[in-house]
Amino acid sequence: MSALRPLPYAHGEPLGRALLRASPEDFRVFEELPFSPTGAGEHLMLRVRKRGWNTDAVAGLLAQRFGVGRQAVSYAGLKDRWAVTEQWFSVHLPGTEAALPALDEGVEILQAARHDRKLRRGALSGNRFSLRLRAVESAAAPLSARLGLIARLGVPNYFGEQRFGRSGDNVSRARALLAGEFRTRNRNLRGILYSAARSELFNRVLAARLAQRSWDRPLEGDVMMLDGRSACFSGEPGDTALARRMALMDIHPTGPLPGKGGLEPVGAAGELEQQVLADEAELIAGLVRAGLDGARRALRLRVGGLRWHFPAPDQLQLDFSLPAGAYATAVVRELCAAYEEKPEPA
Repeated sequence: MSALRPLPYAHGEPLGRALLRASPEDFRVFEELPFSPTGAGEHLMLRVRKRGWNTDAVAGLLAQRFGVGRQAVSYAGLKDRWAVTEQWFSVHLPGTEAALPALDEGVEILQAARHDRKLRRGALSGNRFSLRLRAVESAAAPLSARLGLIARLGVPNYFGEQRFGRSGDNVSRARALLAGEFRTRNRNLRGILYSAARSELFNRVLAARLAQRSWDRPLEGDVMMLDGRSACFSGEPGDTALARRMALMDIHPTGPLPGKGGLEPVGAAGELEQQVLADEAELIAGLVRAGLDGARRALRLRVGGLRWHFPAPDQLQLDFSLPAGAYATAVVRELCAAYEEKPEPA
């Protein structure tokens, strides 16, 4: 299964087509941290609104304007370029009371506060999304019914297509890199390619669980994850509480992010993963040799605070929250076949 081929749906086929991101303002993202800045320390925390910029480019701009090396600027997560997003950055400025510099068009500092620690990748609790869909082909009644299912039952926690590169070739490039067919000193690029390979393997397992309708119920030997957290545990055979906790969205079954070590399923869940990934032993061995730690990811995604309304007969406004690492497109794909009309990069 290619990363870009259609993956199985949980709640039925898409209800017609809709235009996503007619402009950046139609796709708004608000990053949420699990802590507040302390107000003192060597690091300056900045909440930045950006439009038409990717996250790494903003980090470079901040380094330039504050007169520090690029390594002195960090952030918790990547945000889309073709969107209006608010996210946090930290700048290492020990003993310096720096004035806030003027930035380029499309980048604005909304808040600044001192903090005692560097902002690290992944150190966010989640994101809030505000999406406007246009040219919506379906009527309001079936869309509302489908959204009710999504709010109650969640959606498959697929990695989105953006994980696999603009041309969809990140997985093939990862295979070549792991096979020694090309080399790169760019650690960031290596990380992107390794992540794409693991994402493809996870999506395959999730697709198989969708096909057998076990993406939202426990299988014997499953590794379970607590909702909204990374903590995992192995389900005990005969534990009748698992199904009840899953119905309450308290826990979710998980799929693999292959690497060395980590919890692995056994029994029926383990057999399914082995069958699905049987032809990828070489790729998985390469990920282990590359030093990636094995991890798990929830198969099911709970959509928090989902609200919607119809500003016009052919428009749909969606507002919801997702945990860190989840994709808004995973929610939209269960509703309609969204297409985009982004401009070509300059």
